[in-house]
Amino acid sequence: MTPIDLTTPIELLRPPRVVFGGGTAPEVGRWLAEQGLTRLLVVADAFNAARVERLGLSGDVTVFADIKPEPDIPNLDAVLAVAESCQAQAVIGFGGGSAMDLAKLAAVLPGSGQTIRDVVGPEKVAGKRAALVQVPTTSGTGSEVGTRSLVTDPASQSKLAVQSRHTLADLAVIDPDLTLTVPPAVTAATGVDALAHCVEAYTNRKAHPLIDLYALEGIRLVGRFLPRAIANGQDREARAGLALASFYGGVCLGPVNTAAGHAVAYPLGTRHHIPHGAANALIFPHVLAFNAPAVPEKTAAVLAALGLEPSADPGTVLRAAHGWCVALGCTMRLSEFGVPEADLPRMAEDAHAIRRLLDNNPRDLSRDDILNMYRAAL
Repeated sequence: MTPIDLTTPIELLRPPRVVFGGGTAPEVGRWLAEQGLTRLLVVADAFNAARVERLGLSGDVTVFADIKPEPDIPNLDAVLAVAESCQAQAVIGFGGGSAMDLAKLAAVLPGSGQTIRDVVGPEKVAGKRAALVQVPTTSGTGSEVGTRSLVTDPASQSKLAVQSRHTLADLAVIDPDLTLTVPPAVTAATGVDALAHCVEAYTNRKAHPLIDLYALEGIRLVGRFLPRAIANGQDREARAGLALASFYGGVCLGPVNTAAGHAVAYPLGTRHHIPHGAANALIFPHVLAFNAPAVPEKTAAVLAALGLEPSADPGTVLRAAHGWCVALGCTMRLSEFGVPEADLPRMAEDAHAIRRLLDNNPRDLSRDDILNMYRAAL
């Protein structure tokens, strides 16, 4: 693999305003009032819909409270119908990646004449229709800083990916105190999702020195703070460290994106409804070990950043990363999620078709390589 050097062009997009820190959630309401925006749509899951007052909103507030963990086209259509009816001037994504992803589309599609199928792919969105504010309540996806939105197509059981600079938030408010209630298992899974974003960007064919800085620091933050946050959910410093790691992972996704880890994990969500973070955690050690021969120095650096013994030997890497995830309490067997062995070949077919991610991977994966990973994880 030929490394990308400092002369290679790269573009880094981030929200024009990012507010980070404990107790910053009310900045959402202050900013919206300053902008004179009063017709507001909050896109949230049921838990976060019940604590919308944390955002300090005023005006005509509509709350869509039925975001699914892996949102599909019918779920999106329901959000868009509400956005149309309330004629939202601003959309606030309040939740995990699912809420923030649908908030992006709710800010650009209503009144545009475009459907979800018109905008799948890069830069097909006609333009911005409403202001967009993103407020993450988990530390995993980094969606608050990104321009991508993922929606599941129930017919094909695959993810539709929309990428547009028009879906970039005008304001991202990252208040780690909103994550204090996240249970240990979800903290673990979402934390490894943030880790996977950083690792997959760091070991990517398109890895760039500009992004490596964020990626490696994100890995270090997860290694330092994720065990602490699982052990004590009220550890505010650990929650802040993970929120920052998640944000850094989101920064990595824009110009570099993920690779095989996410491609291999996606069928777990689309076919078997395993939460995205949990799927990434289960797959993470297998892909890290598979890629080790192609990026030995970076693989060793990943283990070191996690506080593990550096190595680039695939077997050693697999045992170390797998043991680290087990120690966090992650479920590391497909069978424990009820995935039948008979479905593994079809899952491998689905994953192998996700070229937008697999083509980023530092080492080529065949269908059989993916199938072997699934079998090893069964």
